[in-house]
Amino acid sequence: MVVASVLTWALLGLHASSRVWGGVGERGRCHPAGWIFVPFLGYAVGNVLWVTPVPWRGWFDWFLWFEIGVFFWVGLNGIRALGPRRLVFLAVVVVGLVAVWMGCYQRFVKPEWLMLGTVQAWEYRERASGPFGNPNSLAAMLLMLIPVVGVLALRTGARATERVWWGWVTLIFIFGLGLTVSRGPWLGLIAALILWPVLAAMGGWQRRVVLAVAVALGAILAGMVLSTISPKTRERFSAMFDESGERTRPIMWRAAWKLFEEHPAWGSGAGSYNEMFERHRPERFPDVTLWAHNDYLNTLSDYGLVGLGLLLGVGGWLAWRRGGGPLGVSSGERSRLRRERLPWLADCGSRQGIGVGLLAFSFQLWVDFHLKIPATGMISAAWAALYLGDSERREAKGEDKSTEWARWMGLLVMVVSIGMAWIFWGKYRAEDFRFRARERIEAWITVRAEGGRDGSQLGEIESVLSRAVVLDPRNGQAWSDLAYVIALGAPLEVAENAERGRRAEVAAERALGISEVCYEFWVRRGVARDMQGRWLEAGDDFSRAVVVAPGNATAWYYLADHLSRNETSKGMMIAALEFCLRLDPANLGGLLLQHRLAFSKR
Repeated sequence: MVVASVLTWALLGLHASSRVWGGVGERGRCHPAGWIFVPFLGYAVGNVLWVTPVPWRGWFDWFLWFEIGVFFWVGLNGIRALGPRRLVFLAVVVVGLVAVWMGCYQRFVKPEWLMLGTVQAWEYRERASGPFGNPNSLAAMLLMLIPVVGVLALRTGARATERVWWGWVTLIFIFGLGLTVSRGPWLGLIAALILWPVLAAMGGWQRRVVLAVAVALGAILAGMVLSTISPKTRERFSAMFDESGERTRPIMWRAAWKLFEEHPAWGSGAGSYNEMFERHRPERFPDVTLWAHNDYLNTLSDYGLVGLGLLLGVGGWLAWRRGGGPLGVSSGERSRLRRERLPWLADCGSRQGIGVGLLAFSFQLWVDFHLKIPATGMISAAWAALYLGDSERREAKGEDKSTEWARWMGLLVMVVSIGMAWIFWGKYRAEDFRFRARERIEAWITVRAEGGRDGSQLGEIESVLSRAVVLDPRNGQAWSDLAYVIALGAPLEVAENAERGRRAEVAAERALGISEVCYEFWVRRGVARDMQGRWLEAGDDFSRAVVVAPGNATAWYYLADHLSRNETSKGMMIAALEFCLRLDPANLGGLLLQHRLAFSKR
């Protein structure tokens, strides 16, 4: 996050500097399609400032959209010559090859391996994810690559060496896609390939239908073969049919739709889905839901009809680009381009291959959150720029003119880039400190539960979180985690219990001053007040936590634990505990409290 934010602002600043000091071409007229992201980004800023109840998450969400917009803008306006465009394309292909190599290492050598010293989750250890944590993300990247490299292997006029190279790359990417065992991307790619001859107007309707049916039959045959030789693939698709599709994703989709119905125009706020989901969490659904597993519904839920309308305007432009059709150019221009024998990546077929990859990616967005993953979002933006840029560059030829307006705008963007880079540097460093501190807190709790009593680490963690809130005082989660770690030290130093409670309350107050929709913030203040012996006030906080998150078992556990501290509330405590375990029978806190009560009766 820290490195990517700085490099993104540096990329924009470098592009702007070319308009200040560059030649006539660099200060010339901007590509008209480059502006289609601007309305949504402007609206999203307003949403973060005035709508979202979780502003720190809102800014992180906005910056993801901004990164996509910067890659699209610079790719469209700053990389116009064929050589640099090929360089960008080849760089992404190399990244794809390295990612598949990583996936092979995971699948056949070390299933638990992930980049940067992290460990793969148990549920993904029989699937390849490459440099990503989730196999679906690797599959999404390969979706965009497979159609275009396949076209380059079969391109008319390609040399034998080119056919061998691109054919080999195509097979490697298909193999990598198979290692992910991701159903959604496979189905998305098949759907895009079936629609390709129809949308690209490949001859008359009869020929288009024949091609589409041939692709469908080939996909069915390939699926049968793969299911026969791969037990994991057979298991995944059998589960899909047995479950009639999905079990968990529809729960998240319904919650997103309910949030949209509650806030139809402006949405519930940028980056707010995770917290607002708690209002609609059903029983026995303990999963963490950062996003809705559907980028369209997630955007509709967070930004409302206005935001989704502005964003779909981008997709509409990319799909129907100035009368050229959804996947290429008109039939007359296509014939002319074929006669010209244009080099690869400048020809019609290459652009269609890129378009098909983007179409498959857009299908996959219905069942996942790839626009929330910087790598897949940036690659899709670069692909969109490559798809539009070559054709539009020819149309705009000779229009570039040196203007003072372009020079001053470039200078303004440079200054803004430097300032915003500094702001986001601080925000991302703060989140980095907070995230690592929270990991250490969870590890410390695990060690202590296993019999450890070492509290020396808590002071170090507290100092890290103190740095985080100094770097970003508007990060509500950092303040909440600071209250958490302060309270954790209390049992080790009973004499200082009340003092720690006061310090924890101050931190929790700061978190609640930023946002009141996070149940955890109310829990932290309730714990801090319990430490000071303010039982009634703490009860108000825990009650507010279960109002904010009525389906969250952890919130009900904290309420039950609080009620257990007073003999007069024993009946309410038992009811809260029973409801906690009804929501999540495996809730560890609730089970431990139940066992503690059982032993106390003896």
